[in-house]
Amino acid sequence: MGFRSKKKIAAKSPGELDAMQAAGEIVGKALQAVKAAAAPGVTTLELDAIAEETIRNAGAIPTFLGYQGFPGSICASVNEVIVHGIPSADTVLQAGDLVSIDCGATFEGWVGDSAWTFGVGELDAQAQALNEATEWVLQEGLRAMLPGNRLTDVSHALEVATRKAEQRFGVALGIVSGYGGHGIGRTMHEDPFLANEGRGGRGPIIQEGSVLAIEPMLTLGTTESAVLEDDWTVVTLDGSWSSHWEHTVAATAKGPRILTPRK
Repeated sequence: MGFRSKKKIAAKSPGELDAMQAAGEIVGKALQAVKAAAAPGVTTLELDAIAEETIRNAGAIPTFLGYQGFPGSICASVNEVIVHGIPSADTVLQAGDLVSIDCGATFEGWVGDSAWTFGVGELDAQAQALNEATEWVLQEGLRAMLPGNRLTDVSHALEVATRKAEQRFGVALGIVSGYGGHGIGRTMHEDPFLANEGRGGRGPIIQEGSVLAIEPMLTLGTTESAVLEDDWTVVTLDGSWSSHWEHTVAATAKGPRILTPRK
């Protein structure tokens, strides 16, 4: 006789979801400001300052700044950097770069977390396909964020969407191993961990009001990564480019609710 866990992912009340969306909308504004400023010759440190100013002007606090010692308000990950790129005066954007910006804001005690990948000017065809595919995978995968589903139903939906995206966008995609999404609420990382692939039907039950940060990370090559000597920057082992898209998403009776809209 199989044992099925009755454990559930913690739920937020409707009012708490509204409070989380207020934080998420600030993140959305910061991402919009960063994307508008990203151009050849601009450094990722300059983008970090723009994000921090946007967040603080909204009355919020940059969640990432000082998190486990992280020195920036955003993670700025360019080309072969997957995630956790440290903003730097030495990282100067060039035309054709693929830039992933991950950003968090804490507002009135609640956290919003979202990532957006975009090109600096025109991307080459492969990078464009990778980025469009990753965005599509996020949108398709988050559809599984429904009350009554289990945690890995979202993981499985992301994996299935990735394989469909290969056909749809005409590109081979690697799902970065060992990284994924997470619960989120009053702190940025809450249980459970959400893998970006796997069998469905496992893990805690998603209930009405459960919230996850859903964040596919895909590459044009390997699934394997390495962390650089700064103890933060995660790069693809083969130098292939990577894309990362993330939204904070709540399960509701009316379906998935994105709490980090980019208005």
